Amino acid sequence: MEEVGSKINELVTLYGLNVLAAIVIFVVGKWVARWVSDVTAKLMTKAKVDAALVSFVQHLAYVALMVFVIIAAIGKLGVQTTSFIAVLGAAGLAVGLALQGSLSNFAAGVLIVLFKPFKAGDFIEAGGAMGTVKEIQIFCTILASPDNRKIIVPNSGIMGGNITNFSGNETRRVDMVFGISYGDDIPKAKKVLMQVVSSYPTVLKDPEPTIAVKELADSSVNFAVRPWVNGADYWGTWFGITEAVKMEFDKQGISIPFPQHDLHVKTSEMTFTGATGKEAVAR
Repeated sequence: MEEVGSKINELVTLYGLNVLAAIVIFVVGKWVARWVSDVTAKLMTKAKVDAALVSFVQHLAYVALMVFVIIAAIGKLGVQTTSFIAVLGAAGLAVGLALQGSLSNFAAGVLIVLFKPFKAGDFIEAGGAMGTVKEIQIFCTILASPDNRKIIVPNSGIMGGNITNFSGNETRRVDMVFGISYGDDIPKAKKVLMQVVSSYPTVLKDPEPTIAVKELADSSVNFAVRPWVNGADYWGTWFGITEAVKMEFDKQGISIPFPQHDLHVKTSEMTFTGATGKEAVAR
């Protein structure tokens, strides 16, 4: 009995210390993992990173660190961790292959947050969609179309193609075309267009508007009218100037032609003999 008791004491002493060490490793490692993840979140928040991405990275860092802590604690108990590492590696590879598309969306989301090609509130065209950016999430970006449809675009689709940010610059040029008939006075029409554009309240003085003959079309002489405005005034200026030009053209007797075609009908004489035997001429 004394020998058995001594062996038990030896085992308790040996493995008890290992168990205690494993518990300490787990507790301290858990605290360190939580501290590192919290510090990472605070740094990303100070850098004004998107809140959704901050939360995701925080949890990802915590889980990754806890995996290492658990493996270290198990190894301290005398369990061979090589097989665990191999299993985790294989599982990670399988998950990575299964979530390849999601991981590419995540990576693209990180690039969007880091390089900031656009931000919430910008009007963009990307990934085959156009709308106002409402939210930049981990795997996708949410847009609101001009008619207020909710559009969800994968981040990889956005970063994999061209991005047009209509709100990226403070000012924009409004490209408009107005046509007059060939019988109207071109200098007079140009003067009227300049008066309408220059007097419109949202049109900027610098750069100056451009008004010039653009082309001699089939039914009209077309003017290119290109004023500069602040980005927020783009559509209001477009609609307002279009209406103002029509009203002023009507006052000045300048016509806005519509497509038309001249039709020429040719007739030919043909002589034929009727039932009475008399000749008649058809025209």
